[in-house]
Amino acid sequence: MGSRQEATEQYGKALRLGQKNYKEQVLRGNYPYPQVLDEILDEAMVAGRVDMGVIEIPTEQIIGTKGAGRRSAFASNFMPLLALDSEFACKWMELCSAHLGDEGIRDPIRCFEYLGRFYVQEGNKRVSVLKSYDAPTIPGYVIRVIPAWSDDPAVRAYYDFMDSYRLTGLYRVYFSRPGSFAKLQAALGFEADHVWTADEKQHFVAGFTYFRDAYRKQGGDELEITAADALLVWLRVYKFEQLWSLSATDLSKAVAAVWPDVKLLSAPDPISVSTETEEQKTEDTPAPNIFGRLLHAVFPDHLNIAFINEYSPEDSDWIRAHDLGRQYLEAVMGDKVSVRVYNNVHPGEAAEEAMEAAAEDGVQVIFATTPPLIGACRKLAAKYPGVRILNCSASMPYTGVRTYYSRIYEGKFITGAVAGAMSRDGEIGYVASNPIFGVPASINAFALGARLTNPRARIKLRWFCVEENAMSALAADGVDVISNRDIPAPDRGKETWGLCQLQPDGTMEPLASPYWHWGNLYVKLVRSIFSGSWDGLSSREGEQAVNYWWGMSSRTVDVWLSEDLPDGVAQLVQILRRGIIDGSIEPFRRPIRSQDGQLRNDGEKWFSPEEILHMDWLCDCVDGAIPSYDQLLPISRPLVRLQGVYRDQIPPEKEGPML
Repeated sequence: MGSRQEATEQYGKALRLGQKNYKEQVLRGNYPYPQVLDEILDEAMVAGRVDMGVIEIPTEQIIGTKGAGRRSAFASNFMPLLALDSEFACKWMELCSAHLGDEGIRDPIRCFEYLGRFYVQEGNKRVSVLKSYDAPTIPGYVIRVIPAWSDDPAVRAYYDFMDSYRLTGLYRVYFSRPGSFAKLQAALGFEADHVWTADEKQHFVAGFTYFRDAYRKQGGDELEITAADALLVWLRVYKFEQLWSLSATDLSKAVAAVWPDVKLLSAPDPISVSTETEEQKTEDTPAPNIFGRLLHAVFPDHLNIAFINEYSPEDSDWIRAHDLGRQYLEAVMGDKVSVRVYNNVHPGEAAEEAMEAAAEDGVQVIFATTPPLIGACRKLAAKYPGVRILNCSASMPYTGVRTYYSRIYEGKFITGAVAGAMSRDGEIGYVASNPIFGVPASINAFALGARLTNPRARIKLRWFCVEENAMSALAADGVDVISNRDIPAPDRGKETWGLCQLQPDGTMEPLASPYWHWGNLYVKLVRSIFSGSWDGLSSREGEQAVNYWWGMSSRTVDVWLSEDLPDGVAQLVQILRRGIIDGSIEPFRRPIRSQDGQLRNDGEKWFSPEEILHMDWLCDCVDGAIPSYDQLLPISRPLVRLQGVYRDQIPPEKEGPML
């Protein structure tokens, strides 16, 4: 047997830890004892039970007991609470002596597992002794209690875990969000259905334990996420194999670099959508006080700016529109900015190298003009936190990278009204781009605009990402007014972009189109840095990712009109335009039913920006559907992986950025 004196000393240490934990939990208003499974589980919540046999249980996941017996003997951390001279303490110390002896504690405990947590039926004191020595695992005979299926995120995550356990045999790999394990498989270079070998398990556990220690030192135990959740965030920037080349100090720095994004996982609203410029927010506020003017002295008076383009302006209308915005920025800001342009920078290593070179050369602001560049943006943000990085995309959960896009649906509402007025029979065609954030909102806004001027209007929906000749197909069906993809810039209005009308000779005559004015957005964002409101937004929003989503009121979106449009229709456009700008007209504040008959708005509700941006349903006057991922043309799939309204349901790939 081991030393009785050492066992006595160990009980004293464990008792102090238990008393400390008890007091802390009481002060926080938490339950101070181990959870009792019988008190939190109702049989109606159970779908079945599975005998798992004897497995190695991660000690940190043992959180409670099966029944209420001996409830008050332990604090919530399983450390003892009873006095040193109690019978309980004597038995605890006997087990401790056995643990210190040659044979150790060998008998498995018996417990139940529910939602990834373990509740002890036999062996509470064994758990307490081994936890006091920080034993990583404890052998136990386990009965798994399977919860009844529901849409509860915890239940969905658990069913995802059961699938992953079949492949890993590890309880340590536990995520709080469904779909996460598939991302881990991809990040590790495994196929989705790969079964881990014994060597792969050992390799992962060693690296994961190393990462978890750094995660805890950073304060991870205070967050409502798991260490595996945090590892996935870390793997967005680093590779798993890099763990072995990092010292403990360097790993702590690497974890700290992504810590804001790790904390973001616990936030109820991780993304803050900014729908108006700082100029709009402050135009009615008094002039800044003397303190504000003193602060202004520390703001920059010159900025080095880089534009990172995936293609050249000559090869891409999208890039050309952004390049026109860049030219506008330089014309307006003059010698206050120095701008560099990097064209044909493809996602991956090329983008990472270009952005790092720009940062090394002293660039202070980076605009990356396409969503696929987000991976390189994220890595640069972790390495150069002082560089302001923006990516033209929507709903990206990164604090170090701000995203920007436009409320193009406002312009679509107006062109929908034009379509309703100009359509011969109310059958109106619509060619959508991709099923990404904001596109269903644009389709619905267009449909509501058409119904505004033609109550019998119906929208025949086709998708450019599914069929390349969608517009021709609509024309062949006899549709005379068709909304094509929007013009990228106002100087392209005479081409067959936007809303067009089929002429008797078979040609398409442009009528109207929303367009982006990226220059206005770039100027306002740069001015926000000079004025200090950029940093003010950071302070005001706290630990949230910032998504600029500006519309017509900021002049980021506008509508081009054909000179041949009838005067009455043109006047209506100006009325609607003014109403949207001043806020008196809101496209979605009207009775709306979706295709499934559900009442989405009774006419009194204001949709939040998040509800509009993440809209994944279509109005009942739209004939057509949002295409599935498998229906998309290959060229559209990378973008939909990043920005798709159903991106969380798309299985991840081993290559490419991981969200």
